[in-house]
Amino acid sequence: MATLLDPAILFFVLGILAGAARSNLEIPQPVARFLSLYLLMALGLKGGFSLAASGFTPEVFKSLLAALALALAVPVASYGLLRRWVSPFDAAALAATYGSVSAVTFITATQHLTQAGVTYGGHMAAAMALMESPAIILAVLLANRARRTAPAAADAAPAAHSIGGLLRESLTEGAQVILLGSLVIGMIAGPGGEAVMKPFVGDLFKGMLAFFLLDMGLRVARNAGQLRGQSPWLLGYAVLAPLVHALVALGLAHVLGLSQGDSTLLMVLAASASYIAVPAVVSHAIPEAKPSLYFGMSLGLTLPLNILLGIPFYTWLASRLN
Repeated sequence: MATLLDPAILFFVLGILAGAARSNLEIPQPVARFLSLYLLMALGLKGGFSLAASGFTPEVFKSLLAALALALAVPVASYGLLRRWVSPFDAAALAATYGSVSAVTFITATQHLTQAGVTYGGHMAAAMALMESPAIILAVLLANRARRTAPAAADAAPAAHSIGGLLRESLTEGAQVILLGSLVIGMIAGPGGEAVMKPFVGDLFKGMLAFFLLDMGLRVARNAGQLRGQSPWLLGYAVLAPLVHALVALGLAHVLGLSQGDSTLLMVLAASASYIAVPAVVSHAIPEAKPSLYFGMSLGLTLPLNILLGIPFYTWLASRLN
């Protein structure tokens, strides 16, 4: 209940209510883009400062290893299941969506842990960056394979996308650059840089997050209509798959002996679904897939469930094993 009374979460709810009421409230796109970049920069700097203080400990390597394992296993398993209900192209797009991560969900979770007094490693920001691309690459490979097995559609299909091109596109995408760049800068600057940047990455962070979540709430409400008419199996997947992925992450974290904070964030990453990076790539790499499926499910259902209910639940589960 305390989570639902958090001002940032309440602004998210306000955005949903305003959007559902068809209010003309609107966050200008340049402002929303700035808020997104600010949050990623602040997150990266915090992670870099933390890594500068702790160094590359065994906990860091275990966390990154777990993140990479999940980034590979989730999309493969998701594709195998989703292929029963939808076309291979839609299954690949959804596998990419639920195998990749949501920066907003992760940032909200870090704020929740900070308020709850639960410590976590700054290297988890690197884990988030690490988990973004593998699912996208795997999905495009699966889509390319589907095209080769459907020769009748070959003339209408786009050219196959190379691994190198996808990697370059993923690593040079603006959000990745600002996150990883800020992480490195924070490590180089160390404690001195942390003291200088504290007003920027500390005092302003909560207000900026609240403003950004207001915009997210508006987007959720205005895109919820895409869920109408979708298969109940797919809607069930959007609700249950994140929970299953989180439980797998929790088991992996427990085996590796990760801390409560790192376990929680690993669960959040595994449970989240991308609604920015994946649509940007999939829309032109897999044009046969329906955006109403992968965008509507991730933004209209999985994002609000994770932010309103999932984050506190994952935190509680992680506390039971630590």
